[in-house]
Amino acid sequence: MKPISEIVKTRAFSIFQAFFVTILWSSSWPIMKIGLQEIPPLFFAGLRYFIASLILVTIVLVTPKNRKTIKTISRGWWIRLVIYGLIFYSFTQGAQFVAILHLEDTITVSLLLSFTPILVLILAILLIKEKPNLAQILFVLTALAGALLYFYPFVEIQASSMGLIGLIAAIVGLVANALSTIMGRAINKAQEFSPLVVTTISMLIGSVILLISGIIIEGIPVLSLTSIGYILWLSFVNTAFAFTLWNNVMKKLQAVEISIINNTMLVQIAILALIFLNERPSVLEWIGVAIVAVSALLLQIFKPKRDEPPLLPFKKTEELTLIDKEFQSNNLKEKKG
Repeated sequence: MKPISEIVKTRAFSIFQAFFVTILWSSSWPIMKIGLQEIPPLFFAGLRYFIASLILVTIVLVTPKNRKTIKTISRGWWIRLVIYGLIFYSFTQGAQFVAILHLEDTITVSLLLSFTPILVLILAILLIKEKPNLAQILFVLTALAGALLYFYPFVEIQASSMGLIGLIAAIVGLVANALSTIMGRAINKAQEFSPLVVTTISMLIGSVILLISGIIIEGIPVLSLTSIGYILWLSFVNTAFAFTLWNNVMKKLQAVEISIINNTMLVQIAILALIFLNERPSVLEWIGVAIVAVSALLLQIFKPKRDEPPLLPFKKTEELTLIDKEFQSNNLKEKKG
């Protein structure tokens, strides 16, 4: 039997870690839905990620290697991490909480966010001139068909004022999630810094902006012990621990493998919503969810052979050129593997 030190280095263990993270993240959705009955969405999301970032900051500061790494971060990299934090935490997570509050069920929000690979494909066309192949176009169309199949029974509900707010928030979260996916992959692929440092800095920046926005817009609510428990669990386990683990996984697994594992969340959330929230999709809606999940997965599998590094929203420097070369080198290794 292999020693534990050898097992944790294997690809199989990385896949296990990725699945474990998706289970943690999926379990967040019922907790968030229940917690939002008492806690305002922006304050809830901001406090969750702010507490988690403080945990990570403490870990970084007590580690000499990580303290040294922070001192070496260039101005260009600080700009990237700030932008990444704003997009991934302030916008994506804030919009997600608002959407869960205002939409009838959590499955709807999850379904909309599952369109992230499709939006990433569109952004790739615009940013790096990457043309989709016929298979990708087909899977985009089937995913849209699956979404229409799911939403058809809920047209009247989604047309209500509260449902409209939720849909707008979910769409904002979808766009922000797609942008953060492109940027996050570029940052982690470069392997300039440890996943812990990347997660800590980006989460701290994004959560502070989100929390301040929540306090200004919603005020500071009085929290029960139950709500405090929800926030602490989400902060410690489902955020600080899970996001660090996920950033580490992104360095070790191929994009297709990550997509396959991440796509299981749509089904996981649907099952958890059924068990804990008594959300009961019809057979037709289950079929729609399945079509969207499979289409989004196949969209990633049938990606173009040439995988260019994403363009980041700031001036390209010599340092970024080195990042691009590293990105291309890693992609070449993926294809050979």
